[in-house]
Amino acid sequence: QVQLVESGGGLVQAGGSLRLSCAASGSISSIQGMGWYRQAPGKQRELVAGISSGSSTTYAASVKGRFTISRDNAKNTVYLQMNSLKPEDTAVYYCNAKVGSSFQNYWGQGTQVTVSS
Repeated sequence: QVQLVESGGGLVQAGGSLRLSCAASGSISSIQGMGWYRQAPGKQRELVAGISSGSSTTYAASVKGRFTISRDNAKNTVYLQMNSLKPEDTAVYYCNAKVGSSFQNYWGQGTQVTVSS
């Protein structure tokens, strides 16, 4: 079992920045990779950024160059630094962990990010 707790969402003007945090607890050693997904109203949940256990990263094309995912293994925490935010980045952001050999998905509760124009 893995528990994920997100923080750092909020309201920001276009062009601003936010940093999301996701603290993991439980069976930490079983985590294969972590990432951030987002879901806007009426849209499907989509991958924003991911980071592997070896710290390889991947980004959605829409956020590449603006967002940065990182991890602090000592704190069991993954971060998403979001710069140059746009109104289209408005969504609920979810932390995800892929756990075990079957890469079972675990999700955080979600945090709202709202970017005003």
